[in-house]
Amino acid sequence: MSITKAVIKIEAGAGIGGAKNEIQCMFNPEEFTVSKGATWNDKRVRGMSQPRKRFVSSTPGSFDLTLIFDTTTSGTSVCDHTDLLLLLVEPNKNFPPTGVVKRPPFVWFSWGDWVSFKSVVSNVAINFTYFASNGTPLRAKAAVSFVQPEDDPAWPLQNPTSHTPLPHRLHRVQRGESLDRIAATYYGDPTDWRRIAEVNAINDPIRLAAGALLIIPQRGPFDD
Repeated sequence: MSITKAVIKIEAGAGIGGAKNEIQCMFNPEEFTVSKGATWNDKRVRGMSQPRKRFVSSTPGSFDLTLIFDTTTSGTSVCDHTDLLLLLVEPNKNFPPTGVVKRPPFVWFSWGDWVSFKSVVSNVAINFTYFASNGTPLRAKAAVSFVQPEDDPAWPLQNPTSHTPLPHRLHRVQRGESLDRIAATYYGDPTDWRRIAEVNAINDPIRLAAGALLIIPQRGPFDD
């Protein structure tokens, strides 16, 4: 039975991760931690011993994981893999398309049917642990931190009381496929292709790279 590899999916147009716009994990992480919180302020009330809590806002979602890369079999430098992670915290010349201040690309971490919220990489710490006799690094552990930069429309709330997020699905693009055809497959409506385009940062719905991994956001129960 084949093992599903975890991947870091990268915003289209970044020029990182080849035609599929993704960095494949050589080894799946043993675990990862997802967190999200809320900020509450105290409001003192005359005659009461305890202040009332007033909700201010939710804090950005974040998650951390450790990835292992090993090239002892091939003998090539493991930096060929870890350098791709470092590019995720560097300003990218393609973003934004216009303007002076550049930014790193948006990313999504996916493993099987699970896909993270839209994220940016806030920190990468690489620990090289094994070397060839000539000093070439062959094994490394990379601690990667992700943080949510904004509300993610692909993580809709299932209902206003449970606040349970709907899971994403993934789709591997086949040769000749277009977004409207994919939308028809998953939603039964080819005109709903913009939902997929938005979360995958796709500008041209017709020209899709064969083999690319697309996030297919679930439609909420109140979506038209």
